[in-house]
Amino acid sequence: MVQSSRGILYPARLPRFTRLAPAPEAAELVRWFWVPEWDVEPGRVSRQHVVGHPGSNLVVESRDGGFVGFAGPTTRRSHQDLTGRGWAVGAQLHPAAVPAFSADPAADRDRYRRLDEPALLAEVTAAMTSPAADRLERATAALGRFLRRRVGPVGEQARAANALVDLVTTDPAVVRLEDAAARLARSPRTLQRLARRYVGLSPAAMIRRRRLQEAAERIRTAPGADLAAIAADLGYADHAHLANDFRQVLGLSPSEYRRQA
Repeated sequence: MVQSSRGILYPARLPRFTRLAPAPEAAELVRWFWVPEWDVEPGRVSRQHVVGHPGSNLVVESRDGGFVGFAGPTTRRSHQDLTGRGWAVGAQLHPAAVPAFSADPAADRDRYRRLDEPALLAEVTAAMTSPAADRLERATAALGRFLRRRVGPVGEQARAANALVDLVTTDPAVVRLEDAAARLARSPRTLQRLARRYVGLSPAAMIRRRRLQEAAERIRTAPGADLAAIAADLGYADHAHLANDFRQVLGLSPSEYRRQA
């Protein structure tokens, strides 16, 4: 199980939420699986705000009678309004899986498209509605098998795109495209091409998203921490640049987020 709330802006308001690591055979296609489950009182709405990880997701949902959706990369915060009782089973996709669902990931930015995959919907629904103790593992395994069939063999370029995203989204020492190019022994232009084909966001945008998520997590979990110190520690030029990123993506200032979180 993967325990992390990064990217979830108000985790205290979230119903049950589980992240699971993929099986080895799906590890080149899935960064992690995520499964929210909710049971909201009648007449109430649970609004969940997210600043997504830089990439795309494949999701099976119980809402609206059940459907499968492909969510492209996001450029701003998004939200879902949860009502009644339900669940979703999502896969945060590695870049290698994305071309199987989108010929141009940039065109899918901030979009959520429904896919016609009734067999996948039925298999995941059967697992999630089962009384079995391992129902989450069975549901995510079904999603992993579907992805392996849909994507097929992973080539060298796809693996290079995976390595790029793994690096820029996890290594705090990487603050510029040139840092990533040096670490991966590839030209900046090559990395930009990989990002365009497999992600739909530039490497610089992915680095900014990682820093923004880290900043939001620190502001939420350390309410007494100095905002200027957080900005400096994460490689921002100053507090004003951190505040600008917050307003552009989240629509509020770091101080406002701290008060709300």
